[in-house]
Amino acid sequence: MRFALRALRLFVAIFKMSGRVQLPTLPLLLAFGAALFAFVGCHTVPVNPPAPPLPVVVPATPLPPGPPPAVTYPVMLGIDVLEANGFRDIAGKRIGLLTHPAGVNRRGESTVDVLFRAPNVKLVALFAPEHGLRGDIKAGENFGDSTDPRTHLPVYSLYGVNRRPTKAQLKGIDALVIDLQDIGVRSYTFNVVMHYAMEACFENNVEVVVLDRPNPLGGLKVDGPLLDPELKSGVGAFLVPYVHGLTMGELAYLAATEPGVLNLPAAVRAKGRLTIVPMRGWHRAMRWPETGLAFTPTSPLVTSYEAVIGYAMVGLGCEFSGFTHGIGTSYPFRGVSFKGVTAEKLQHDLTALQLPGLSYRVIALPEPAGPPKTGVYVDVTDWSAWRPTELSFELMRLACRYNPPNPFAKLNATDARSFNIHVGSTAWWNALKRDGAKVKLESFLADWRRQDAAYQARTKKYWLYQ
Repeated sequence: MRFALRALRLFVAIFKMSGRVQLPTLPLLLAFGAALFAFVGCHTVPVNPPAPPLPVVVPATPLPPGPPPAVTYPVMLGIDVLEANGFRDIAGKRIGLLTHPAGVNRRGESTVDVLFRAPNVKLVALFAPEHGLRGDIKAGENFGDSTDPRTHLPVYSLYGVNRRPTKAQLKGIDALVIDLQDIGVRSYTFNVVMHYAMEACFENNVEVVVLDRPNPLGGLKVDGPLLDPELKSGVGAFLVPYVHGLTMGELAYLAATEPGVLNLPAAVRAKGRLTIVPMRGWHRAMRWPETGLAFTPTSPLVTSYEAVIGYAMVGLGCEFSGFTHGIGTSYPFRGVSFKGVTAEKLQHDLTALQLPGLSYRVIALPEPAGPPKTGVYVDVTDWSAWRPTELSFELMRLACRYNPPNPFAKLNATDARSFNIHVGSTAWWNALKRDGAKVKLESFLADWRRQDAAYQARTKKYWLYQ
């Protein structure tokens, strides 16, 4: 038995070392494992095995103490690995490309340009997610199809009339390449559009090729409520915690492998073709600054790594609460303010919460006319102690003190729906709407931490990086 397990792990490692992970490889792995178990003696497996035990809840793996590990060689993104391998995974194929401005190689060149000039590759169509192919469209704003002025290729909008590629758009395409930079947060719509695109491609016999990229928050932080199944939407397609701890490639691997993630019949999902081109040089403890890569804005307000941290930390807390993020037009998602509450008062109240890993400072920015803009900037002082979403839920509770009796109880059905599909927990909504400032947040946080630990233990089988 021990020999079989070791051999199976070796077989998986060989696939990962080859520079790509290709599905369907799972049936091959299962067949190989079955043969090994038969070799060592299948009589050890009971005919009617007992029900599996409940999952063991383990704490999230902490970051190592001290400074982050040094980068001893450049991190190669999926697009870099694809290019270094001579584009072998898409050679001779007619390609569609789903990407955005942050879809660049380590030299900062657009994946559009890299694939357009690639030898023995025919790039025939482009697909654009929220914010558009060039990132110049506001959040939540729908847009139509167009023609790319640089390549003269059609650009199909996946944030307009259609949220997924249509059969007509995929006609004549052998493989859809997906190169999207996520920020490690469930409600960021780039992982959602990948989910939808995978469904469309699997239904239409089009291969999916995911060029993997770093999770800017690293691969060890997991935090916040898991998405309730009934709240799946365009800002939440995966039933994962708000901070999910996976790369785009790992999310795609999970979607193609685990039943029920994609909204497809099992037979269709089983026939789906997924190739993941993993990174080289990235590991789970590595946050964006340790990659050595320049940060390309992923959306109009997420223009820096600092904003990525802030999005995870205060994004939910600024949903219909009365809190706003930013100080004037500066420090999006890192500065917070509340109308009628001074920055000094807010700093005092936030400090009194004694949240681990955080500190707060008042910032005043001069205005051309009138008084300066003031707000509180949130600093992460201890990464290991920091729990990304905790501040957002404290902001919700604090909003009920600042705007009594309860601003959330006043929301209409549309706004309440928007709040819930972002946060992801109907139980939290019911308690917050009922109890306001007296809501028992601590019990929710404890439950979510237990659920997140179990989730992380369960999804380790989809990790492509250690």
